[in-house]
Amino acid sequence: MLRSIEDIISLSQKKLDDSSFYKNFSSLYDGCSKTETASYDRLYNLCNKFKSTFFKNNAAIFSASGRTELSGNHTDHNNGYVLAGSINLDKLTLATPRDDNKIIIYTDGIESHDEIDITNTNIIENEKGSSKALIRGIANKFKENGYRVGGFEAYIDSLVLFGSGLSSSASFEVLVGMIFNVFFNDSKIKPLELAMIGQYAENIYFDKPCGLMDQIACAVGGIVSIDFKDNKNPKIEKVEYDFSSNGYTLIIVDTKGDHSNLTDEYSAIRKEMNTVAKYFNKDVCRSINEADIFNNITSLRNAVGDRAILRAMHFFADNKRVLKQINALKNNDIKEYIKLTNESGLSSYMYLQNVYSVTNIKSMSVGLAYMLSQTFLKNDGAIRVHGGGFAGTVEAIIPNAQVNEYISYMDNVFGEGSSVILSIRQLPVCCI
Repeated sequence: MLRSIEDIISLSQKKLDDSSFYKNFSSLYDGCSKTETASYDRLYNLCNKFKSTFFKNNAAIFSASGRTELSGNHTDHNNGYVLAGSINLDKLTLATPRDDNKIIIYTDGIESHDEIDITNTNIIENEKGSSKALIRGIANKFKENGYRVGGFEAYIDSLVLFGSGLSSSASFEVLVGMIFNVFFNDSKIKPLELAMIGQYAENIYFDKPCGLMDQIACAVGGIVSIDFKDNKNPKIEKVEYDFSSNGYTLIIVDTKGDHSNLTDEYSAIRKEMNTVAKYFNKDVCRSINEADIFNNITSLRNAVGDRAILRAMHFFADNKRVLKQINALKNNDIKEYIKLTNESGLSSYMYLQNVYSVTNIKSMSVGLAYMLSQTFLKNDGAIRVHGGGFAGTVEAIIPNAQVNEYISYMDNVFGEGSSVILSIRQLPVCCI
């Protein structure tokens, strides 16, 4: 598990004969040789930063990926279906255990660092919204579940862009959980439980009412379909598919919108869907029938308002679309998958209404990216709102031959590096 920094440096320069390491390290970046090659340099630089920061000569190598939401926009929190994937952009980390309860984490490119003592795992109000809250919440849930925790030191090099809709927070959560798992629990905790622990920390300690999709996708690896009908025991199925070999590339465009003060906008989606369900004495939209809405629409409008109804109708439509898209991938029908993706994007725009904030109408970067992508694609490829929406990212499915042209086209508007090519990573969160 722990290796000397000198050995890790030799591995990063490919000077050691360790076929198992190289096979696993390459698997982190499936389908993206550019990312894999650059990551050996990342590992080398990470060793030097770790050693100069902590003055330690032994460490373990961890990796937790970001995720892409492929289908099911805001369906998870109402117990729906989603389709998501672990991606080649990760948090590459060196960590070493301590003999006390202090945790110190540095993240490359961030001036401040996290330093907390998890002897106290109570909620601390002024930590809410911070990574310290996530660490403390994860430690608390580990202890509640009967697992051990302890201190460690870690240095993270992250390619999971913060605020880009690739779930940097969920990636961080499952990473911290995996470090606890490896250092103090003999690696016996499964990825799904790590994901649920991460969600608990984000809901209760960080104070964000997220669903479980992000954490599962970061923890499990590959493309996964998830059925949240039973939230405490979601059904997860791997879906094997390679977009590139079938003529298309996944691209995320970070529109660089302002994410500040949007928590209420995100929360309102879930709350409004829930008000529709509660009108019928249920907790979530999964527990009611679409026909009930049409049969009671006049009284429902007076009780919950029009936008809540539209958002519930998006839930029903996108929920059914996920199942159709899963079947399209299984049947190798990329054209049908693309058609359904475009339908999902349009539903998010018209019914879910998470393309722009109604309180900041001068900032419509997601809507602008949507329009530009539609203009570019014409009749081949797809565009959809990705993740939370409002000021985040769009996801495009672009014909391979047009990838460079599309990236140039979008980066010209949103800035160089805004468009990022994604590939699906098969490995779960792991210690290499």
